[in-house]
Amino acid sequence: MGSALPTTGPEGSGRATVDVGALGLDRGAHLLIAAALDGLAPGTPLEVRGQDPALAVHLAAWARVHGHPMVGGRITRGPVAGQRWSGSERAGSAQPGAVVDRASAGWGLAARGALVEAGGPALATADLDRRSEMWTDIAPRLYAQAAAGQWDPATAVDWSARPDLPEAVERAVVQVMTYLVENEQAALMVPARFLGRIHPHYHEAVGLLAVQLADEARHVEVFGRRARLSGGPLGVSAVAGRASLQTLLEEPEFAVASFLLSVLGEGTFLHLLSFLEVHAPDPVTARICRLALQDEARHVAFGLAHLEEQLSVEPALRDRLRAAVERRHRVLERTAGLADEVHDALVVLAAGAWTPEAIGAGWDRVQELQAEMDTGRRRRLGRLGFSETEAAELSMLHTRNFM
Repeated sequence: MGSALPTTGPEGSGRATVDVGALGLDRGAHLLIAAALDGLAPGTPLEVRGQDPALAVHLAAWARVHGHPMVGGRITRGPVAGQRWSGSERAGSAQPGAVVDRASAGWGLAARGALVEAGGPALATADLDRRSEMWTDIAPRLYAQAAAGQWDPATAVDWSARPDLPEAVERAVVQVMTYLVENEQAALMVPARFLGRIHPHYHEAVGLLAVQLADEARHVEVFGRRARLSGGPLGVSAVAGRASLQTLLEEPEFAVASFLLSVLGEGTFLHLLSFLEVHAPDPVTARICRLALQDEARHVAFGLAHLEEQLSVEPALRDRLRAAVERRHRVLERTAGLADEVHDALVVLAAGAWTPEAIGAGWDRVQELQAEMDTGRRRRLGRLGFSETEAAELSMLHTRNFM
């Protein structure tokens, strides 16, 4: 078989030649010919040799399509060869991992760094196309952690033992699990609304949100499974709780929705899940709260990091975030907030026993939990540049339903 690169002809003629042997253009000989032409300047002839009976016919057609004049068995590299790519551009930097400040709709679904042929369809649906809108330099690392941290509800939790708990305690667990399912379904739906709008140039952020959806789907599964483990009915779903979550689903701006969900809501849930792990009356409840806590910590980390990035170039976003909290508070101020059934269930779990002293201690622990939630919200708001006074005011206005 001949070389894929041009070779010098016999007797020092200096002519470039390529020998394709018995290979025809119907079986890939064009790859050898194209490789030989790539090494030649326009106007340089290339002699093509081979034994395939149809070589001359196929070669003439191939050369015409690709803009190479041909006489006899010789192709001359045409001056317009490669013109197809003359209007092309890189989908961002050719440097691995580098992302641009704004991705072009004209790149479509091309891989980051690919040479994009001009004239293709624009990716009109990806309107979240600015680095500052959803990117953070820790996105690749968070995505790697998220992918490695996936767990299977069937094997990560020992479901074999049915908890043998007093009826009142089991009812409390079921009520809290019912509440968690409701909130996690909202946490699944919010990022799902925006996922298809993020330009694929920022694919680590896309991947991270996609894994976040998988996380929330698992949380819905395990919390629902624990609620049904005793065989009884689920708890109640209060209007106030659903109204609070509905405001998250109606937020049209990605940055604001991420702020309300991840920084305030899921950030508050970090304290709740940790509380439930500590006071869980059975191993299954403790285990699923611990697993969910690990996932939610990533969600909060990404939400904070990409908002810090956006605020660094768009300080006016801070006013929109403040306005969103105030607007949400006005919508919900006439609702009851956290349902009594959920609050009382938390007290029962924190009590650990069914005595006046234990219930009193459980009540105090729930008050401490709410104070810790407030402190955590203030700290996260401070990271986003809000003053101590602003952070205190906004934390106070956050929904009493926690999420």
